[in-house]
Amino acid sequence: MSSETAGMKQVLEQRLSELESRLEKLKRDAAKEHSSDSSEQAQERENDEVVDAIGIETRDALAAVKAALLRIDQGRYGLCAQCGGDIAVNRLKAMPEATHCMDCAA
Repeated sequence: MSSETAGMKQVLEQRLSELESRLEKLKRDAAKEHSSDSSEQAQERENDEVVDAIGIETRDALAAVKAALLRIDQGRYGLCAQCGGDIAVNRLKAMPEATHCMDCAA
């Protein structure tokens, strides 16, 4: 494993930890009881929708990070899933979970 890949693995592991913590917090927030006041219930339902959307985005990001870590373990990290070419280091630094090179992502 190259030093760049090792560095990206650390970044991805940190991101994984952050996303798992965020998801746990969202689960706790979703489990809270709602107010019995009908005027507050509408606002709470809107908040629930936002929390649900954030939860979906967080789960998607978590899956992408786990997939990137798996690619590192399999020696396929940094290779485009479409053309098989190298993904530019700058792209991986900006988006460590990237699966496609710039040409194929376009």
